Parts: sequence; C-alpha cells; structure tokens
Amino acid sequence: MLVAVGVGLVALQRMLELALSRRNERRLRVRGAIERGRGHYPVIVGLHALWLAGTLVEGLLRPGLPSWWPAALAAFLLAQPLRYWAILSLGERWSTRVLVVPGEELVRRGPYRYLRHPNYLAVVVEIFAFPMIFGAWVTAVVFSALNALVLAVRIREEEQALLELAKPADRR
Repeated sequence: MLVAVGVGLVALQRMLELALSRRNERRLRVRGAIERGRGHYPVIVGLHALWLAGTLVEGLLRPGLPSWWPAALAAFLLAQPLRYWAILSLGERWSTRVLVVPGEELVRRGPYRYLRHPNYLAVVVEIFAFPMIFGAWVTAVVFSALNALVLAVRIREEEQALLELAKPADRR
C-alpha cells in the first residue's frame, strides 16, 4: 500500500511539473525559442512512466520495506531541494524540453554556479533511490542504466544547442 501512495505522489509531482513546463514552453516559443532533441523527448517521457510503473509492480511484489529504506528515502528527499533550486533558478526558461532562445545569456545563478546540469543530477538520484525505498532494486538498477543512456544523448544535444544558440554568460 505504501508503494502505491508513494508512486501516486511522485506521479502527481511529475504531472504538476509537466503543467509548469508546458506553460514555460509556450512563453519560450513566443520569445523565439528553438527546440532541439525533439526525437528523444518521447523516450524520456516513456522511461519515466515505465520507471514509476516498474517501481509500483516490483514494490507490490516485495511486501514490506527493506532495511535500507531510510537511507533511500533520505537520498530521494535530499535530491528534491536541488531539483527545485534548479527549476527556480531557471525560472521561465525551465522546461522538460530542450528549448533555447537564441542570443539569451546562459544562467549562472543558483546551482548553475557550481554544476552544469544540477537537475539531471537530482533525477539520477531519484531514479535510483525512489524504487530502493520499496525494495524495487531491479527497477532501480535497470532504469538507472537506461536513464544514463538517455541522459548521454540529452546532455550532448542540450550542450550543442546552448553552444550554437545561447550567449555565453558574463564571467566577472
């Protein structure tokens, strides 16, 4: 039962984030944003949906919480502030798609002062830690590996888009 509540809460979180992303996407497109990586976007959406489904199914098949659940929950919860710090730092530029307004300066505030892709770091932790809370270690391992493959493509595409379209941030 706990796994169903947990998956439901994370699914709700993702749906609210998608609504914010769509609002920001409309605003970015009005400002002339160019989208890159459109081809891999459905793979990312599918991966996240299957990750939640896998967590639910495997979690239901493994009754009771494992002895390590507090550490997994702590890791998952600690990733959340980084995730939302990144989202807030990007403001209206944040979306689940790779959208770049040509000529706009790169964001260098918040966690972007220290990390190139802080949101992806938070997602890496989430993809592994969340299933581990419920003992769904197969889901954690398989989807971590799949996420690594998708992120390799995504980050390469995003970096290329930023290099070609964005104005480098002032490095004072």
